[in-house]
Amino acid sequence: MNTKQFHRRTWAIVLLLALMVTGMGATLYDLQINNGDSYLKQTQKKIAESQSVPAARGQILDRNGQVLVSNRVIYQVTLDMGQMKEEDRCGVLLALIEAARTEGVEWTDNLPITQTAPFRFTADDPYFTVSRDEDGNEVKTLTRLGRLSVKMGWVDDPTREPEPDAPSAPAKEPGLLDKLKALIKGEKAETAPKKSKEPKPLLEAEALLGKMCESFGIAGEGKMDRKKAEKNGETVPVLNIGDMSKTDARAMAGVLYELNLRSQDIYTAAEYVFASDVDIDFISRVKEQDLPGVVIEAATLRQYHTKYAAHLLGRTGLMDKEEWEYYKTVDADGDGKPDYQMNNVVGKQGAELAFESYLRGRPGTRTVERNTKGKIVSQTWQSEPEPGGNVMLTLDIGLQAYVENLLADFLPKLASEETEGAACVVLDVKGADVLAAASYPTFDLANYADELAKKGDDPLHPFLNRAFQGLYPPGSTFKMITAIAGLEERIITPKSIIRDEGRYTYWTTVNPPQCWIFRQYRTTHGLVDVTKAIEVSCNYFMFDVGRQLGIDRLDEYAAHFGLGEKTGIELAESAGVMASPAYTESLGGTWYEGSITSVSIGQESTQTTPLQLANYIATLVNGGTRNAVHLLKEVKSSDFSQVLYSYEPRVLDTIEIKDENLKAVKAGMLALTTNNSSVKQYFQSLPFRAGAKTGSAQVSGQTESNAVFVCFAPYDDPEIVVAIAVEHGGSGSELAGMAADVLRYYFSARETREEIPMENTLIR
Repeated sequence: MNTKQFHRRTWAIVLLLALMVTGMGATLYDLQINNGDSYLKQTQKKIAESQSVPAARGQILDRNGQVLVSNRVIYQVTLDMGQMKEEDRCGVLLALIEAARTEGVEWTDNLPITQTAPFRFTADDPYFTVSRDEDGNEVKTLTRLGRLSVKMGWVDDPTREPEPDAPSAPAKEPGLLDKLKALIKGEKAETAPKKSKEPKPLLEAEALLGKMCESFGIAGEGKMDRKKAEKNGETVPVLNIGDMSKTDARAMAGVLYELNLRSQDIYTAAEYVFASDVDIDFISRVKEQDLPGVVIEAATLRQYHTKYAAHLLGRTGLMDKEEWEYYKTVDADGDGKPDYQMNNVVGKQGAELAFESYLRGRPGTRTVERNTKGKIVSQTWQSEPEPGGNVMLTLDIGLQAYVENLLADFLPKLASEETEGAACVVLDVKGADVLAAASYPTFDLANYADELAKKGDDPLHPFLNRAFQGLYPPGSTFKMITAIAGLEERIITPKSIIRDEGRYTYWTTVNPPQCWIFRQYRTTHGLVDVTKAIEVSCNYFMFDVGRQLGIDRLDEYAAHFGLGEKTGIELAESAGVMASPAYTESLGGTWYEGSITSVSIGQESTQTTPLQLANYIATLVNGGTRNAVHLLKEVKSSDFSQVLYSYEPRVLDTIEIKDENLKAVKAGMLALTTNNSSVKQYFQSLPFRAGAKTGSAQVSGQTESNAVFVCFAPYDDPEIVVAIAVEHGGSGSELAGMAADVLRYYFSARETREEIPMENTLIR
C-alpha cells in the first residue's frame, strides 16, 4: 500500500473523529450549560396525571329553610406511599410525626397498644371477641388487629378449632437417610409418628410490636439481622429496632398499621387520613420540610347545625366494595361513563343516602403535573366541579327538637319500670308530609364514630330508627279499621247495638276471649254502639264484628289503610305484618277460626311501625285517601335561584267511606278526649278539639304491655296526626299527656311563624 495514501486516510479519519467529538461537546455544552435550566424544568414537568375532583355536597334544610347540614372546608393530611421511596419512608414518617407532636396535632392511630413503654394492649380482647349465636354457642370473631396478625403470619388464627394431637396424626414415612442408617446398623427403619403443628401462641403487646416493626421495615441504623443472630445463637431483642427510640417505633407502627389494614382489604370503609382539620402552623412546618408522599389538601366536612333528627339526616362516608359494585354503574348525566370513583364520599344512611343523586353534584376533572420529587408544579382544569343541589325536607326541626326532648323527659316518668325504646311520628294529614319523626334513645350524629364505639353494643339499640323500622302490635288503635270494615260491609250500622257480656263464647266456653273491663274489674260495658265501642275500647263489640267479617275481609280493609305494606317514605322502613292464616302457617303455627277475635283488636301476629299507624289515621280522617309518606319537599340549585324538583303527592290507595260511617267512628275518638277522665285532663285545655285512641298491646305474660297512642287535630278539619309507641310503656292512656303537648306546641308554633312578616313587606 502507498505510504502517503495511508497517512492521508489516517489523518482524514482523525480529523473526522475530532470534528464529531467537537460537535458532540458543543451540543452537550449547549444542553447542559446554556439551556440546562430550561431543559431541567421541562423534564420535571413530564409526570402528569388526571384527577377527578368531587363537587361540594348540597345542603340539607328543613321545611322552613333552616339549614340542618352544610359543609365546612378543612385541610387534611394523607399519605401517598407511591411517592415515598422505601429507603426514605422511615425518615419521612418520623419527620411528619415529629411535626405533629410539635404543633400538638393528633393523628389517626387505632393500634390497640399503649403509646409508650412498657407496652400493653389497650383492649381487653385485642385479637378476637367472643359472643353467642341464637343457639347459645360460643362464637369467636377476629378483630381488625387479629385479622391483620393472621394475614401477616404473626399469629395463628385463634378462632379456628385446634388441630388433632400428635398420636392421632398420620404417621411420617422414614426418609432415605434414615433408611441408609438403619441398613448400616442392620436394623429396620421404623415409621415415625407425624407431629401435629403446634399453633403459634398469641403474642404479648411488645412481642407483637416487634413483629410489626420487622414486617413493616421499621428500624434504625443498628438493626440486627434476626436470622443470622438466631443461627449464631445470639440473643434477639423482642423489639428489634436498633437506634430508633421505642416511642418513635410505636408511633410509626401505628401509622403503618392503619395503612396495612386498608392495603390488605381488612378495613375498606375509609381511606387513611393521617390528620384532619389541621391549622396553618402545622401546614407551614410540613411544607418547609418538603416531605415526599405527604399530601396536604383541602376537603369538605359535613357540618351539623342541629343535634336532632340523627336517624333522619343520616351520614356520609367513603363507599365500600359492596357499594362500589352499584355506584360504578351509575351514569346520571348520560355520557356513557360512570359518575363515581371508588374513593368517593357517598350518603350512607338517612336523607344523605336517599337523596344522594341531588346532593352530590357533578365532579370536575383536572390535570396535575408533578416534578421528579412528586411535588405538584402545575394544574389545569378540564372541567370544574358543579356543586350539588340543596335538599329541603318536609321536616320541621323546631317540632322535631320538641318531640325528641319530650320523649327523653317523659319516658322516665311513666309508671312502668320496664320502659325501653319509643318513637313518635307527626304527619301532615293532607299531603302525608313527615313533620317530625323521633326515635328514643338517639345518638350524636356529629360524633358518629365515637358514638358507635360507645353505644354499638347498647341493648336499647340507639341507632335503630324506631319511627320507621320499629315493629309493634297496634293493640286497640286497630279497632277503627274493624269498625269501618263492619260499617262499610253493612254488618253493623252506626246505630247497631251489641251487648257486652264479658266473655265471648261463640266458639267455646273454655278460656274464651274476654273484654278488658271484665278481665280487670269483672264487669261489662253493657249495651254499646260503634261510637261507644271506640270510646270505651270495647273488645267484645269488636270480637263480634270481626267474627262476622272474617279474616279475608278484615285483611282487605287493613291493606287499604296500609298495614303490612310500606308507606313510600324515601328512607329505610319496615313493611310490618298483617295477621293472616298464611302468615301464621308460614311460621309453623296453626290458624284457628277463633283467631279472628285477636286480630280484630290489633293483637295476634299484626306488627306495625309508628309511621304506618300515623298514615293509617291520616287515611281515615281525610276520608279514605292513602297518600305515600314522604320526607322530600323540594330541591333547589346550589345558589337557591332555581327549583330543580318539587314533590308531587302520590296516592297509593283509596277506600270509599260513607260520611255517616266516618262520623260515627270519629265521634268515638272525640268522645275519648272529652269523656274519658284519664285522657280528658290533658286535652280539655287545648284551644281546639281532637280525636284520639289508646292502645295497649301485650308482648308476653312476664312484661308490661307496649303502650300506643294515636290522635288527630283539629277535629273538624284535621291537619296533623300524632302516633306514639313506647316499648313496655303500660297503658296507652299514659301517653295522652305527651300527645297533647305535641299538638299544643305545633299549633302555637305555627301561629308564631305566621306572624313573622314575609320578605320585602312593609313592617307597620
